[in-house]
Amino acid sequence: MSGLTNDLGQPIGFPVTDWQPCEHPRGATMHGSRCRLEPIDIDQHASDLFEAFSLDQDQRNWTYLPYGPFGTEDEFRSWILSNCLSDDPCFFSVIDLATGKAVGIASYLRIEPGVGVIEVGHIHFSPRMQGRPISTEAMFLMMRQVFDVWGYRRYEWKCDALNKPSCAAARRLGFMFEGIFRQATLYKQRNRDTAWYSILDREWPAAKTVFEQWLSAENFDADGGQKTSLSQSMQQALAALR
Repeated sequence: MSGLTNDLGQPIGFPVTDWQPCEHPRGATMHGSRCRLEPIDIDQHASDLFEAFSLDQDQRNWTYLPYGPFGTEDEFRSWILSNCLSDDPCFFSVIDLATGKAVGIASYLRIEPGVGVIEVGHIHFSPRMQGRPISTEAMFLMMRQVFDVWGYRRYEWKCDALNKPSCAAARRLGFMFEGIFRQATLYKQRNRDTAWYSILDREWPAAKTVFEQWLSAENFDADGGQKTSLSQSMQQALAALR
């Protein structure tokens, strides 16, 4: 709460008098030490992505997405053509720098440059990313681009409230739980209650420091195991700001 009032004694929000609209994410490329994110391209990425997603043999990664799984690469390519080449959602492929192959996708969506609000979603990381630092770096790169490069004020994460791994991932990455929208939508002929999370521009500097420390080579032992917990470090860093 801002604690401010207008001339009528009504509570009002804090002033944002110097606001300028943000840049749209179309066409961006984001570079890290483990991965690169670039606009999804059917010819360059579809085969790699289909192969990587096929490693999920029981197809559990598709359960909470409104599309998939895809039985053939042609079906997958058709889905990309129909759903992934617009300005909103704005899809990116995650390229593993160690192999040069596309191993996952994510997008920006519900993009509102005029008020500085943007959401991350359609996250589908293949088994080649899951449980590895590359997945955290991909999310860090997208968040850094939103706040440091484009100047957005609010970054959102939404998921099926029953998708416990996604809810846990949001908290681990510094997003704050805001509530559940009951019966928010339908997908795959079933109900979805949607859990809402966000991180704000004023919280980003503290979160960025935690990400950078966690992603540094010094945080991993010879076997690639993490020495510190991102979740615990993030909670401690952001607690005072909330």
